[in-house]
Amino acid sequence: MVKYFIPLLCAALLGGCGAPVEEFGGPTMGSHYSLKYVQAEGLPPRKRLQAEVEGMLAEIDRQMSTWRADSDLSRFNQLPAGACMAMPRSVLQLVRFGAQLYAGSKGAFDLTVQPLMDLWGFGAQSRGRRVPTAEEIAAVLPAIGQRHLRIDGERLCKDAFVRVDLDAIAAGAVVDRIAARLGELGVRSFLLEVTGELKAVGRKPDGSPWVVAVEAPLYEGREEQLRLALDGLGISTSGDYRNYFEAGGQRYSHTFDPRTGRPVSHGLASVSVVDASVLRADGLSTTLMVLGPEAGMAYAEREGIAALFIRRHGERFVTQASTAFVRRFGDPRAGM
Repeated sequence: MVKYFIPLLCAALLGGCGAPVEEFGGPTMGSHYSLKYVQAEGLPPRKRLQAEVEGMLAEIDRQMSTWRADSDLSRFNQLPAGACMAMPRSVLQLVRFGAQLYAGSKGAFDLTVQPLMDLWGFGAQSRGRRVPTAEEIAAVLPAIGQRHLRIDGERLCKDAFVRVDLDAIAAGAVVDRIAARLGELGVRSFLLEVTGELKAVGRKPDGSPWVVAVEAPLYEGREEQLRLALDGLGISTSGDYRNYFEAGGQRYSHTFDPRTGRPVSHGLASVSVVDASVLRADGLSTTLMVLGPEAGMAYAEREGIAALFIRRHGERFVTQASTAFVRRFGDPRAGM
């Protein structure tokens, strides 16, 4: 449903785990989820934990999917301009958070880009990937803009025929919700991944932290760029190298600049953001990816965001980390 892409982070464990680590996972949101957790006395049985996790994932799908016509969000998207509809609090929470990112980034982050996704061939209602004409893009732009959305009590309203797409933040939000529920059930050490968004809490049985590998942004194959030890933190990566198409010798990414109606075209290959809130990391990684290397880094420094930027430089990659990232993990260039 929400994200159709190969995870940008390697969720596999790096280092020994030991026998007490349990694991389960399955399909979700058009991709995959997995949970690895340390078994301990008093925890609910694995079957109950899996049912809890998959129940929350199913609820998000019913509420926020743009790939099923009966979801709350799809029904809202079909409404005409000037209409309002009662929406689940979880949806309203994400719209509010999206509005904050929209304002802070001066429109670089926008939850109403679905018409652009469809036009370029990445969306639920697309008819094949292609480069649209300038006239087609101009015709769609009036339907883009989070300024056309407002919340009235428990209702979501639109003053133009906009369609909301929560792809950029839904997975991060559900990771936070599942992580909170796991804590309530007594799970104290785990690594949770949903469509590439990750959160790690606690330590493995041998006392070592959960470690994840940030992928090098290669168009083909997979290669580790950096390892990060996490405890109580989530991580999200946005990039241009997994979901794209080629036309006329040029690659077109699924990450759009809503201000221009076109895929991003700067030299930034990926951005990873680390934060205690995976929702925040998820939204910010997209925001910084749209802004690009210079404006994105300025935004990260201004807001104190722990961000890792990977740029293409000829045949190699150049990494640059924000001050907050270096303070937490050290300078990633030191080991290169």
